[in-house]
Amino acid sequence: MKSDCIIADWPAPENIVAGTTLRNGGIDDVNLPGDPCWLKQMHGADVVTAGAFKAPPAADGSVSRSAATVCVIRTADCLPVLLCSTDGGTVAAVHAGWRGLAAGVIENAVAKMAVSPGEVLAWLGPAISQPSFEVGGEVRDAFLAVHTEAESCFEVNDKGRWQADLYRLGRLRLVAAGVSEVYGGGFCTFIDEHRFYSYRRDPDCGRLVSFIGLQAP
Repeated sequence: MKSDCIIADWPAPENIVAGTTLRNGGIDDVNLPGDPCWLKQMHGADVVTAGAFKAPPAADGSVSRSAATVCVIRTADCLPVLLCSTDGGTVAAVHAGWRGLAAGVIENAVAKMAVSPGEVLAWLGPAISQPSFEVGGEVRDAFLAVHTEAESCFEVNDKGRWQADLYRLGRLRLVAAGVSEVYGGGFCTFIDEHRFYSYRRDPDCGRLVSFIGLQAP
């Protein structure tokens, strides 16, 4: 693949193709093994089986077991989560903004993969980092209402608002779903303006595309 995308760094099976495009590239520059399944992302928790839809389905995650269809999502600060089974037979892509995370989009994706969560690997792509992600108390309350451990993912700032750790929130929800093998993270779409789009930095920006697919034998 070309240098204008990040290749997922994780111990996935050799037939898995996964990563995220950078702002100087695009999905057309990636040699995908199949056709991308685009979604009408809603910041919700619905997950669909990827396929050749006439129009993008309203969902924030997709699952594929076919080399003909690649799971893709668009982000520009939200957390992209890529999932694969250790046997290389099932993949999924999740758009995990704070609303979707709180609503259970990761748990829904893991359940739809229909494999043991202990046999699922996860990779976290480029998202906004905690120092750059200021939120109101309603965001913190939404997570604490369903997961008390999420309290550790928020730090109060000098304005009385909260700095949210989206990566840590994602990891907590993955663990809650039974997924313990989690890789990636450590990016910041807001700070790294040379590589990433960021909605908080520029609401008129483009979108990064995270992708995961299966190469045919």
